[in-house]
Amino acid sequence: MSLALDAAAQDLLFREARTANTFTDEPVSDEQVQAIYDLVKYGPTAFNQSPLRVTLVRTPEARERLVKHMAEGNRPKTATAPLVAILSVDNEFHDDLPKLFPHAPAVKDAFFAERPVREQAAALNGALQAGYFIVGVRAAGLAAGPMTGFDFAGVQKEFLDDDHTPLMVVNIGKPGDDAWFPRSPRLDYDEVITSV
Repeated sequence: MSLALDAAAQDLLFREARTANTFTDEPVSDEQVQAIYDLVKYGPTAFNQSPLRVTLVRTPEARERLVKHMAEGNRPKTATAPLVAILSVDNEFHDDLPKLFPHAPAVKDAFFAERPVREQAAALNGALQAGYFIVGVRAAGLAAGPMTGFDFAGVQKEFLDDDHTPLMVVNIGKPGDDAWFPRSPRLDYDEVITSV
C-alpha cells in the first residue's frame, strides 16, 4: 500500500464517490455542515487566505429563488436536494489576512492591495477550497452534486453582493434512486504525469 488511507476511506472519498443527481429526503443537519467545515478549513491555500464562503439555501422561498437561475437540467435536482450550498469567494478576503496570516500581516497590502489581484487569487484558492468542500461532504457519508450550470450574474444579484463571486452550486444529501450517471473515463497515469 502506497497510501496511508485504508481502502474503504479511499473508496468513500474518491473511487466510489460520484456526483449525485438524485437524493433521498433525509435532511442534512447544521451539525453535519459544521463537521464538514471543521474538517475542510484545514486544506491549504496561498497565504492561508481562505476566500471561500458558503451560503446554505434552506428555506423554500430561497430555494425557489435559486432554482430559477439554474440551467434547465439542474433545476429538478436543485429543487429536491435536502440541502443546497452556494459556494462563492470573498474578493475582500485580504481584510482577514492579519488574523489568518499573523506572522506576516504586511502581506495584506504588499500582495493584495489591487482588486484584480485579489479576484484572481480568490478564484484560484476558492476553487481549491471548493474541492476540499466536496471531499468533506463525502467524508460525512453524504453525496455532493456540484454544478456550474447556472446564471452566475443572477445568483450573485439574488444571494450575494459585489464583493462575492459565485463559484458553484452544490446539492448535498444521501443519494437517491438512480443517483449516478455511468462513470466517465479518466486519464491514465502516463497521460498526466511526467518527470524532468
